[in-house]
Parts: sequence; structure tokens; C-alpha cells
Amino acid sequence: MRTWEVARVSVLEVSGLTAGYGRVPVVWEASLKAKVGQVVTIVGPNGAGKSTFTKAIFGLIPVSAGSVQLDGENLTSWEPHRIARAGIAYVPQVENIFSTMSIRENLEIGGFIRKQGVSERIAEIFEIFPDLAKAAGRRGGDLSGGQRNMLGMARALMSDPKVILLDEPTAGLSPIYVDVVWEQVRKIASLGTTVVVVEQNVERAIANSEWVYVLVAGRNRLDGPAAEVAKLDLASIFLGGAAQATAGRSGVSA
Repeated sequence: MRTWEVARVSVLEVSGLTAGYGRVPVVWEASLKAKVGQVVTIVGPNGAGKSTFTKAIFGLIPVSAGSVQLDGENLTSWEPHRIARAGIAYVPQVENIFSTMSIRENLEIGGFIRKQGVSERIAEIFEIFPDLAKAAGRRGGDLSGGQRNMLGMARALMSDPKVILLDEPTAGLSPIYVDVVWEQVRKIASLGTTVVVVEQNVERAIANSEWVYVLVAGRNRLDGPAAEVAKLDLASIFLGGAAQATAGRSGVSA
């Protein structure tokens, strides 16, 4: 896959990743780059392999080819707990919190790799997520869908990750909470954490990110700055239209 021809200093670099749940891969030679403090989104039609891609990056499913590197260190096929210690956090779309535990207890578990400073880090997290601070004693299972997603992100940040992977954090939420989630995503990035988001709502993804990757049938179809991707006929591309011709006119790499 050709990349956008500008200087890009990458924190996370995924190259030619092929992965799946059985003999037939779901993701084929997929690549992605994300730099410090950047919001990068992955979009595509249903079944394109977006969530599988992030699971493979985090070591949750087998990788048969390609590599995952963080700051030049090869993390390919590491176990998830090792990848977490290396600096990547992952927040799944569902089951992203401990329902029987309080907000504070969830955060304490999120800091499992910290040798010290858990209480201090919780205080910092509550500054980022003031709504969680107000309800610190509430059980995770009593929270709304949007609040759970907030807590999932907050818990992931307890380890001071360099990169956080979010799998469809706005799925099923009301428009108000969708706005809140994206506001938090941008805030997290502004504090220096690289955020990679799988998002089904393409317009929201483009509006809230710097760089967009389009996956179709498990493969990179194109990528580029959000403003340039916004000019494309993505509906046709999702359906297998003439991506090369369209991308050539816009300057986005295909």
C-alpha cells in the first residue's frame, strides 16, 4: 500500500498484517501508522475486518504475517498483557468494564501494571472525566452505555499508554453521548496519547480525526488526511467502486 507522501513520525506502525480466527484470514496485509497525539480512525462497511484488525494489533487473535511495532520495538504476536506493558491499551466495544465493581475499583484494576502512584493517577483521570469523579462509588453495572464507555477509556488510561485502541466507542449511544465520547477522544489525544478508533459512523470519524484508513473486505483500500477522504465517494468505495480512479483525483493513497 502506498502511503501519503508527507513526513510522518510514527509511534505505532502496523505493516502487512494478516490475521483471523481460523485458516482463512479476515484481515489481509493491512497496514496503519499513527503518530504522537493523533486521532486515527478506521472505517469501512460492515464485515470489513475493522475490529479484527485492532484485536490482532493487541494480540487477541493469531497473526500469520506482518508486524506490529511501537517506537521501533516489534510486538508482533506478543500476549496482550505484554503489549499492555509495552504501551498499548485496548478498549473493546462490549464487556469493557467490570460491572460488579465501582468506578474507582475499575480504575484501580486498570492500574495493574503501575508499581506506585495509583491514587495519584486516579485523581488525574478524574480531572479528564469529571462525570466519573462525581459517581466514583457507583457500580459499573449501574452506568448508562455512554458512561460505561467513558469508564472503559478511563480504565485504559490508568496505565499511561502511548496508544489506545477504541473499538466502536459510540455504538448504540444517543447523539448527546456520541458528542461526549468524541470530545473525550480529542481530549485524550491533546494530552499526548495516540488514539486509534474503529468507527461505523463515517461522518463522525472524518470530522473528529486527522487521518482516516478505509478497509474493504479485510484490506486497505485507501488512507489519507480526513479532509481529503471527506471529498471521496466512500459509499461507492465501500461497495467496491473504482477506488483507484477516485483516489488518484483526490491525492489520497490507494
